[in-house]
Parts: sequence; C-alpha cells; structure tokens
Amino acid sequence: MSSTSSANSTEQYVVRAVRAEEWPAVKALRLVALQDPVAHLAFLETYDDAAARPDSFWQERTAGAAAESGDARQFIVEGPDGEWVGSVTVLVEEAGTTDWAGLPVERRQGHLVGVYVRPEHRGCGLTEVLFDEALQWAWDIGVERARLIVHEDNGRAQRFYRRIGFLPTGISVPLTAGSAESELEYVLERP
Repeated sequence: MSSTSSANSTEQYVVRAVRAEEWPAVKALRLVALQDPVAHLAFLETYDDAAARPDSFWQERTAGAAAESGDARQFIVEGPDGEWVGSVTVLVEEAGTTDWAGLPVERRQGHLVGVYVRPEHRGCGLTEVLFDEALQWAWDIGVERARLIVHEDNGRAQRFYRRIGFLPTGISVPLTAGSAESELEYVLERP
C-alpha cells in the first residue's frame, strides 16, 4: 500500500488492493467508469451490460482480484474522504496459454486492464502511482513483462502508456470478429 499527495492539494490518497467484501464499491466504480465519454474506446463492455449483472458476478469478480487472490489483483486509489477515484487490475497470464483474444501467451506476463481515474482527479499523478503499485506487485510475483491492450483511437491512453515506458509491439487485435476496429498491444519489460 502506498500513498501520495495530489499536486493540486495536500490531501492524501491511498493506493491499495481491493478486499473481497468490497464488491459493492468495485461495482460502483466500474459503473462510473463505463459512463465516461471514452468508455466505448477503453472498455469491452457497456454500462447497461454491467449494470444488469447479478451481485454474484461482482462478488466473484472482486474475490478473484482481491488482496487474498493469487492470479489477479485489482488496485484502487482511495481519496481522503474514502471515495474510490481510480482503479487498475492486473491479470496474470501464464506461458503456454492463450489470452482473451485467442493469441498465444509466450511468457508469464501481467495484463493490465480496467484502467480508470475519475476525470476530476486526472493530471495530478494518481495514474502513475496506481500503475507503480500494480507493476510492483506484478514484478514481485515474477512476471516477465507487463502488457496492455489499447484501442487504436484512444490517443490519450496511448500517450500515457508510452510516457511511463510501455512500447507498442506492432500486434493489432480486432475488437470483435469481423470488426474494422482494433486494439494495439503495448508492453513493458521487467526492469
């Protein structure tokens, strides 16, 4: 767990892994993220689909990425008032398996997904601190590299990922079968 001060104030933020019993807050933040104006570029689900999921889905999803879990970890940024203002999840992909798009996984890697910071908290370094915590966890459990997939039209995210050291691999993944839209893979090698 780490904390940081916003460049715009002296308020303290805490970055930490979620706990299984916090599934209502995980659900609430995800629904907020899915209402962001660029959600259609950043996430592979819609607000309506996510809102319709039963509580059991959110309980299972949260438990699978909680501090007690071994193969995934969701990190959140908690504001001084306890409000969750951002999140990222690291999914561990083992060598010899295939990823969500059916591509072979050649090395043990951490796949960063669900990146979101509330607009009013962007630009003050929280995303960097969130990524630092997520990547440190991934390196600590022995992944060989970190990867993420970003929509070809999401320039803001691509610029951020490049700025913190992720590089494009040249691999393009169609969004859906037969889709003209695609997502681009970015990776960061283990330091």
